[in-house]
Amino acid sequence: MGTRNIVKACEKYKVARLVMISTDKAVQPVNIMGASKRFAEMIVLDAAHRTGKAYCVVRFGNVLGSRGSVVPLFKRQIARGGTITITHPDMKRYFMTIPEAVYLVLQAAGMSKGCETFVLNMGQQVNILDLAEDLIRLSGLEPGKDIEIVYTGIRPGEKLSEDLWEDGKLFTPTKHPDIFKLNDPSNLRDDELLKNIKELLFFADKGKTGEIITLVDQVIPGSAVANTPPLKLTSIDQ
Repeated sequence: MGTRNIVKACEKYKVARLVMISTDKAVQPVNIMGASKRFAEMIVLDAAHRTGKAYCVVRFGNVLGSRGSVVPLFKRQIARGGTITITHPDMKRYFMTIPEAVYLVLQAAGMSKGCETFVLNMGQQVNILDLAEDLIRLSGLEPGKDIEIVYTGIRPGEKLSEDLWEDGKLFTPTKHPDIFKLNDPSNLRDDELLKNIKELLFFADKGKTGEIITLVDQVIPGSAVANTPPLKLTSIDQ
């Protein structure tokens, strides 16, 4: 709803350029956060298609040191003498720094002609355990000796690794070596998108969780939200 309202305001006041920051979690989503991001992408791209304006989507992974980043959490845990909590020893994520992310988003925004999904080159995925151990050593301590690492288990709706695009989708280079354009014909448009958005918002307003999950799994390619077990609310020491 928030994205739809922003797009409506941009159309009303003839805003020339709009950039939506998306996420790798929008690819084959296993949780509602990723599914809602994918719907938001479709809303922006549909508006670009209808208006001819330079509205685009930029999709990338985790940003080191940003709000919600695992690095500040690890640093706080190390400063208190441990323990560091990791969900799984094989957990991997894409990372880039804040300056890299800002620079590439601005570059993508500048080259947009409208209706593009830009994917940033995130390099190789980083093993979260290796990241935690490196941070411990950079603090002058030894993993497993000075700072204990505890595995808490994968949370519902969480993947061991993320993807920036689905298998089989075509992406083309741009004039910037670290920015690619994704060609995805599976996105909904026009009346079909509007119909599904109206249904989704109706179900949300009525608190119909099951219907929401069914809808997103039917509409979004590769979506598997229904297969995700319910979240068990637990407290994690931050």
